[in-house]
Formats: sequence, C-alpha cells, structure tokens
Amino acid sequence: MSDQAYVLAIDNGTQSVRALVFDLDGQLVAKSKVEIEPYFSEHPGWAEQHAGYFWENLCKACQGLWPQLDFPRSAIKAVALTTQRATVVNLDSDGMPLRPAIVWLDQRLEDDLPGMGLWGTVLKLAGEAETVRFFRSQSEAHWISNNQPEIWNKTAHYLLLSGYLTYRLTGRFVDSVASQVGYLPFDFKRHRWCTALDWKWRALPIRREQLPELVPAGSPLGEISALAAAETGIPEGLQLISAGADKACEVLASGCLTPDTGSLSYGTTATYNSTNTKYIEGIRHVPPYPAAIPDAYNTETMVQRGYWMVNWFKREFGLHETRLAAQRGVEPETLFEDLLKQVPPGAMGLTVQPYWSPGVRVPGPEAKGAMIGFGDVHTRAHIYRAIIEGLAYALREGKERLEKRSGHRITTLKVSGGGSQSDEAMQITADIFGMTVERPHTYETSGLGAAINAAVGAGLHPDYKTALARMTHQGDRFAPVIANVRLYDDLYHEVYLKMYDRLHPMYKSIREITGYPR
Repeated sequence: MSDQAYVLAIDNGTQSVRALVFDLDGQLVAKSKVEIEPYFSEHPGWAEQHAGYFWENLCKACQGLWPQLDFPRSAIKAVALTTQRATVVNLDSDGMPLRPAIVWLDQRLEDDLPGMGLWGTVLKLAGEAETVRFFRSQSEAHWISNNQPEIWNKTAHYLLLSGYLTYRLTGRFVDSVASQVGYLPFDFKRHRWCTALDWKWRALPIRREQLPELVPAGSPLGEISALAAAETGIPEGLQLISAGADKACEVLASGCLTPDTGSLSYGTTATYNSTNTKYIEGIRHVPPYPAAIPDAYNTETMVQRGYWMVNWFKREFGLHETRLAAQRGVEPETLFEDLLKQVPPGAMGLTVQPYWSPGVRVPGPEAKGAMIGFGDVHTRAHIYRAIIEGLAYALREGKERLEKRSGHRITTLKVSGGGSQSDEAMQITADIFGMTVERPHTYETSGLGAAINAAVGAGLHPDYKTALARMTHQGDRFAPVIANVRLYDDLYHEVYLKMYDRLHPMYKSIREITGYPR
C-alpha cells in the first residue's frame, strides 16, 4: 500500500478535533477524535476558550492517528484544515495569545459604538443604520477595544481560529478565503479584504495590518514547520492547502456545486446552502459566504444553535434513555431513535419555531423560540419530534426563500451533520421537504471537503470536477411518504409560517419588559 497516495484533513469543530486520513477515492482510512470543551463562561452569555487549548487538542488528535496507519507517513501528500466559524483570536507581535479566544457561541454585545462620520449619515439615509448597528454591536473587536483596550492596543494579529491554527502549523499569518465568516472588513462579493474607502473600516476598530493574507481554496498556505512537525507528527515540509470553514467544506463534500442542489446540515448550527457562481443574497444584506472552491458562493439559511436544541433535550429530558443505554451496552442515540418512532408525523399538532437565538432580519432581533399546540396527549417523545420537525420547517422556509430570489428550483437535497445519522430525522426531512433526500457516504463530510481541497491543491486530482467524481459517493436515500407530505404541508402553511407574525408582538413585549434578548 506504500505506493498509494493519501491526504490528511484536520477538522476542529465545536465539540471535537478530528484528524482524518482519506484515500483518493474519498474513503476514510484512519481517524483520531479528541472531544473538547466547546467553551467556558465567566459571565452569563460569554463563550471563550484558550487558543492554546485548540492547538493542544489538534496535536493530540494527530498523534492518535499515526499508530493506526499501515503505510508510512510519507504516503500522505498534503494536509488541509477546516474549523468552526467566527471564533476569534488576539495575538501579540510575538504570536502569543493575549486573551482567550471568543467562541462563535458568545452572545455579548457592545452598545458603546463610536460615530462613523459621513458614512453614518449615508447609511442612515439609505435605511441601513439598524443593520450596520447590529453588525457593529456583534463585533468581538468592538467589545475588546472598548472593554479591554490594553489588550486591543497590543493586538498585532487578529485572526479567526482557522488563521491561528494555520499560523501554528506553518509559522505564517495566512488564512483561507473560504474561512472568512465573521464580523470582519471582508468583501463577500469579491472575496478579499475591503478596499481602503469601504464603510466597514469605519464601522470596526480593526486595522488592515492586523489581518492575515488570504489564499483561495485549493492553493498552498505554506508548509508544515519543524516545530509543528515535532508537536503533531505531521511530516515537516508537507504542504498545507487552503480549504474552507466547516460548513463550506460540508457543502463541497456533499457534491453541492450547482444552484439546483441543496445542502442541509444538521449540526450545532443547522444550515441550508446552495452553491452559485453569482452573488445572491438569500436575505437582503445578508451576504453569501465564500464556497470551498474558488470564485463561488454559498448562499445560506442558518438556524443558530440548531441541533444544540436536540442536545439540550437529551441532556434535560433524556436521562432515562442515557441510563438504559448504559445498562444495555448500546449507544443512547439508538433509544432516542425509538423515541421518535413512538410519535406520528406532525407530533399531534405540537409545533416548534426554533428561534433559539435572535437575528438581524430573519428572525428579528427580538425573536424567541416557541412551542404551541400542547394537549394532555403530549409526552417527551412529542416534544423531541416537534423540535426536529421545527428545524426542518425553518430550513424549508430558507430553501423556498432562496429559490425565489435565485430563480433556481432545488431538485436534489443532500443532508449532512450529526443529525443526518438518524434515519428517522432523515425521513422527517424527506417528508417535510417533499423530496428524496440523500446523505453522503461518510459522516465526516467537513473533513472530506478539506481532503478534496488537499487533493486538488497537491495535484493528486487535476480539478474539482474530477476530485468530486472520485471522492464523493451516493449514500443512503430516503423517499418521502405521500401521506406524510400532505400532513406536513398543511402544518407548514397553516401553522408554522403564521407563527412568527402572530407571536412577533409578544416577542417585542417580552424584550421590552425583561430586556431579553438584548
């Protein structure tokens, strides 16, 4: 097997760090996974983690990989990195962290915002003042600048987690274009840092010299340094190829490269994406993110903390299944799957609106989650099924909005992420969307997307078309049940789509009375 070529993908997600070796047919041949604590919280709503903690666990994941290989490490021809999005790291001029990384789950806002001069007047006249204010208040850079000015003044490098780990791997301050998802002065249309006169430089305290150089997906970021090789075991000098953020890599590995193919991800954040070579905003002024291939866009609908709610349910109401699974020696997910089977489609009218976190436009900043239709027949199982159905409703709404704005009708739907491992969740998705859904051949889709970039960037496949044909394969398919489609269609149109408008006035009242959400 020593003449066979392989690629290494490193996937630093929210719950774990995984080191994955794929062959050139996209088959996973070795995997090392290290569970991590997503964050610690010193104050309510804060979510932080030490940057060095991510690096240490990346090293552990890599070191756990090598004993599994039955071929020399020299057979690995390239490595690519994919990470969680929008987690930021402050480094000093020596490349040392100045404070814990602010993780994407952080909820703090900064309301003390300096004026923007002429730009403020222009944006107000254009009716965009509230949108820009939300963008600025969400910016971690503003919070640090205002509340920890001594740290901000020492910040020589302001990086996303992907940029920080790239620096640890190569010693260079570079990052992938396709990882730039966050409150940064990034030009989402042209896939570069904004020009000097752009309003985002006035909206944020960030300076150009604090930001890394950007490299398109599929191009070299640098080589594994001697120091990184010693700590990770990755061969020194191996090329690190630019990939993309985890969602972008999932979309790529699902084979969603045309506007008629949708990619649904049931992860900590649940998303619906399509890929286009044109810049299309699914929601006005919410930009499409860079795709994990050059010169393409992923237009996305996002349900913040999507499958987080499923995990919340399991933690708060699933003790029985967890204990029973331990007694039987089976995975708890098996019993939760049985819980879904106990309840008919539609959860006997129990309907969930999954707005666990507010948004600037859809939903609005005052939005909250809601569950309506309770009766004395409903049990834990009904709540569990209603949560998963609510997520699918929200993503269907995003799909239909994008179809309307793009003019492209989705004919194929691929589903990935942790939730896709549930056959019942896949069937619910097929029934709610009213179309056959398919999951990729491997659960490790974000890692596979990074591996595809590594293979193309190292010249192991000549282009993305060839790499996708070789490295992606059809997985299980789930066809919709006609009777369920009719039921869900009625609930979707007559109940779910009407919930937000009916509840919106009460959400505003809750916000005014309690101050939550800010």
